[in-house]
Amino acid sequence: MQQSSAQGGLRSEINVTPLVDVCLVLLIIFMIVTPMLYRQIPVQLPETQKKGTPIGEHRQLVVSMLEDQTVKIEDQVFFLSELPAELSRLRAADPDRPVFVQGDRRLRYEQLSLLLESLDDAGFRHVGLVTLRGAQGG
Repeated sequence: MQQSSAQGGLRSEINVTPLVDVCLVLLIIFMIVTPMLYRQIPVQLPETQKKGTPIGEHRQLVVSMLEDQTVKIEDQVFFLSELPAELSRLRAADPDRPVFVQGDRRLRYEQLSLLLESLDDAGFRHVGLVTLRGAQGG
């Protein structure tokens, strides 16, 4: 489509409306898809009444024990028998690294204590248990 100016010449303009439309559609798609990319470890945490003290997340090591007694460390799955070697390697890399333990609420205390014992044997001294804050906790 050509438009003539007052002086009789051709005038060309860029129509940015389709570009803006495409950008908005892409933005909406990314806003919907991005939360779906986050994969959670399927652990049902126990609830407590007291609010915990957050520690900087950049150094923390999250160790999760699932109902089938497998242990996940940084998206890798280990059996309890394989755990001492991996924990020793992680401890050697960063000796003062805090460890957060997520234990499935369906585990027995004895099963979770084996994980805590492995962490202690590896030399981790800053170990905390992760729980969900209950509805009555305020």
